[in-house]
Amino acid sequence: MATLTERELAATLDHAILKPELTRSDVDAELDVAAEWKPFSVCVRPSDIAYAVQRLAGTGVAVGTVIGFPHGTTSTAGKVAEVRQALADGAVELDMVVNIGWLRSGLDDLVVDDIRAVVDAADGHIVKVILETALLDDEQIARGSRLTEAGGAAFVKTSTGFAGGGATVPHVELMRASVGPGVQVKASGGVRSHADAVAMLEAGATRLGTSGSAVILGEARRIDAGEQATGAVDDSSY
Repeated sequence: MATLTERELAATLDHAILKPELTRSDVDAELDVAAEWKPFSVCVRPSDIAYAVQRLAGTGVAVGTVIGFPHGTTSTAGKVAEVRQALADGAVELDMVVNIGWLRSGLDDLVVDDIRAVVDAADGHIVKVILETALLDDEQIARGSRLTEAGGAAFVKTSTGFAGGGATVPHVELMRASVGPGVQVKASGGVRSHADAVAMLEAGATRLGTSGSAVILGEARRIDAGEQATGAVDDSSY
């Protein structure tokens, strides 16, 4: 993983543009970062979807958004309504927050029903379920991962980045071990450097949520340049 090229690493990144205080000019600056560095996608606030789609047209960068963010306690009907509006505005991937209180309470059927309702409303679009691992113990993380799979989501994800903690290697490894090969893992929250990104990918993540795309990919570009200068061959795969 340490020898992933810039473009290979970029294909794993969802560039996060989610802070509530961001102004339109702040959003423009982050969209410019995405247009320059070309991560797989941006993940924007729901109110910014249509704008981001227009700004990024022709760049090849997908636009995703969040559902029930950041607390997960939006009603299931509210989450479904958010999904429908997000798709109408042009989002192609959806990162929903699990109902954390239900998960901690052991209300597994309600958790699965909530996830499945979002997956059904997404109508084939990728759904990632955020567990908010900083608020959970290992049993809850493992169970939440299994419930994500039972609900039909494509990814289980660590964190919103707004709960005082983010992704850790042990949590990513636990999530990867708790689901079958048909479910992928997204590490998000605190992924700020090339080393962070590589560590999460080596732990089993296949997608990374970060606001540090330029830093991560800038370091990958420098590594690429060094390999080219020494004639090293990149034989990595993932």
